Amino acid sequence: MNRTQEEERQGEMKAEAGRQMETKAGAGRQMDMLKGSLLDKILVFALPLAASSILQQLFNSADVAVVGRFSGSQALAAVGGNGAVVNLLINLFVGLSVGTNVLIASYIGQGREDKAQEAVHTAIAMALISGVFLIFVGILAARPLLLLMNTPGDVLELAVVYLRIYFLGMPFVMLYNFGAAILRSVGDTKRPLYCLLLSGVVNVCLNLFFVVVCKLSVAGVAIATVLANMVSAGLIVYFLLHERGTIQLKPHNLSLKREHVLRMVQIGIPAGIQGMVFSLSNVCIQTAINGFGSDAVAGSAAALNFESFTYFVTSAFSQAAVTFTSQNFGAGELKRCRRIFGLTVGCALLITGIMSMVFVLGRRIFIRVYTVEDEVIAYAMTRVLCVEAFACLPVTYEVSGAALRGLGYSMLPALLTVIGSCGFRIMWLYTVFQKFASFEMLMVVYPVSWVITGTMVLAAYFIMRRRAFARYGQKKMEKR
Repeated sequence: MNRTQEEERQGEMKAEAGRQMETKAGAGRQMDMLKGSLLDKILVFALPLAASSILQQLFNSADVAVVGRFSGSQALAAVGGNGAVVNLLINLFVGLSVGTNVLIASYIGQGREDKAQEAVHTAIAMALISGVFLIFVGILAARPLLLLMNTPGDVLELAVVYLRIYFLGMPFVMLYNFGAAILRSVGDTKRPLYCLLLSGVVNVCLNLFFVVVCKLSVAGVAIATVLANMVSAGLIVYFLLHERGTIQLKPHNLSLKREHVLRMVQIGIPAGIQGMVFSLSNVCIQTAINGFGSDAVAGSAAALNFESFTYFVTSAFSQAAVTFTSQNFGAGELKRCRRIFGLTVGCALLITGIMSMVFVLGRRIFIRVYTVEDEVIAYAMTRVLCVEAFACLPVTYEVSGAALRGLGYSMLPALLTVIGSCGFRIMWLYTVFQKFASFEMLMVVYPVSWVITGTMVLAAYFIMRRRAFARYGQKKMEKR
């Protein structure tokens, strides 16, 4: 071998060593969910995810606080009362991101990295398509939906402006959701937190600039939100592009692989439909709240922030349940699946119970962050006592439903949640609330529906888990 060939060989060896080091660096961010202790890994997975969502909500709360303090209760109602409409329109596609998480985690658990790679590129393609689609849906549906919800006349025009601007940023919202789901599938919940941290700071600064300095009121808040979503989506894409390993994003590989689309739809659509129907029931409740006037809308919007903080902890442990269960069930680790369920439920109940107590006991202080108007405060206090006091109850159906999805049962928890929460709430509105039409009676529907739904989904989880484990054991015996 001559000197030139030797130098080339050494160069290739160095390049290969560099690639291996990069791959190991990327893999170092990936969590081994199949071996070792579970509690610490579940906490490392769930707590940054909860912090991400709470941080995002804190920055969204800044929208509400800024307009509430500097633009009045009508602007507060316009921004805060739109949550149910936004969720109604986007939850179907957010459900598909749940399908992304489960599918990629399952492929990784089975050791099928080539399929996981294809699923990553299919997911990002779906994010872009769904985001563009939602721009048109949101702009066209904003006014008809708000009119259908009996939005107070002094709030309507502001609410329409907010919704239409907000939906211009949907491609970025979808990119973030699908990209974060891809990272979560390998146990990485820290980098989505970093994305939200930076975008949230941008959001708060722009809120103050557009609302306080430029006097743009609701429009300013919406513009700030769109720009902040651009930041979080851009960071997620950057991380995926520079990932080394299974989930690396290569733009030239973007495509819609039929088998992955079908699996994501099969897993994610039930969750998306559940979210949509859930939001539909909340739209109906919001319509009833609107009937009490703009002060009730503003007070309810202020109190809803605390429920969101608590719910995001529940959601984080639900994501942990579905991701850890998917990988371990795919690898045949049935005992770990049982332990995952117990740990995620226990941790979620403990943390949400503590948070709920803090918000209830300090309700007067917390509410005054958003408003100083006495009538608005009175409505907010009522909602905190009737709803937030019981905010640990959704753990029972959210985590058990997530665990069911991890076992491959996606439609059942969606159906039970639709019946127990959505169907019951709508029935309550047209029966109990019609007879006792008070704001308190309207709020009580939440904890009652949580108890009913939790009982049904928990029972379904234990029944279907036994069946899933028995079927897995039978397949294992057949292979022998």
